Amino acid sequence: QLARIQTDSVVEMLRELYPNLRFEIVAMSTTGDKILDTALSKIGEKSLFTKELENALERNEVDLVVHSLKDLPTSLPPGFTIGAVCKRENPLDAVVFHPKNCGKTLSLLPEKSVVGTSSLRRAAQLKKKFPQLEFRDIRGNLNTRLKKLDEKEDFSAIILAAAGLKRMGWENRIGQLLSPEVCLYAVGQGALAVEVRAKDQEILNMVSALHDADTVLCCIAERAFMKRLEGGCSVPVAVNTMLKDGQLYLTGAVYSLDGSDSLKETMQTSVNYPQRNEDGPNDDMQHVGITAKNVPGQAQEAAENLGVELASLLLSKGAKHILSVARQLNDA
Repeated sequence: QLARIQTDSVVEMLRELYPNLRFEIVAMSTTGDKILDTALSKIGEKSLFTKELENALERNEVDLVVHSLKDLPTSLPPGFTIGAVCKRENPLDAVVFHPKNCGKTLSLLPEKSVVGTSSLRRAAQLKKKFPQLEFRDIRGNLNTRLKKLDEKEDFSAIILAAAGLKRMGWENRIGQLLSPEVCLYAVGQGALAVEVRAKDQEILNMVSALHDADTVLCCIAERAFMKRLEGGCSVPVAVNTMLKDGQLYLTGAVYSLDGSDSLKETMQTSVNYPQRNEDGPNDDMQHVGITAKNVPGQAQEAAENLGVELASLLLSKGAKHILSVARQLNDA
């Protein structure tokens, strides 16, 4: 249902921009939708929610695919690109409480309360902050997870992305928003991406009107950070970005699975560059899988460098060891 709502919202924007075009929505399910009894981090498939959709794109059965950006790997298969990154919804994580805990916050839950999350990143950060709570895996789409929370007594609360709840119209279920001080979010969280064939200029030009420049720059920095760390959903990597007065601030962190070991740093760079109108070979330059023709190339480059530099700083301080231990433990 969420995937459908997200797709509808992108199609709606395109219909407003191109009233004479007809858009047909094709519904499909992916490996990630089908395997619901295993933790995401254990399935070990990079393109869990994207492979089937990309196959359809490759066979020209569809022309664009709408994803949650956080589901897209930092390196896309050859021949594909992210042609649009839409304006980001609130990227923070949210706590939804069991009806009997209504009005509480995580710190007010009774000791040994069980909190559900399918994300290693969330669990690692929250275990450290709330050692009195237990964190357990919960899988399924949003509807399923909320149903499990409400109808059983297994969980006192669950952690979900605020953006998904908002898009579903369930904002009233958010009991607590987790600030970046409490829980840094996932790379790309809250942003929608439109994936297209990289060589399809017509479609690329059409969807590029949906790009939100600020979101593009934040997400390029985040994705470059993740890529340099070689992170994925099998290791706890988290970020927070902010764009203010032409300065892009990126905070990035890596965690051990139980959150006891972590590294966190912040860096900034100027992204204050004018848009140059120069048609040339760099026209379709991809930055960590994103093609954004209407965002200044120098700004995109600066954002990508920021992510790489911040990751390099963490690696120089021992991030590789933390991540490889986390990966081994997770695989075990």
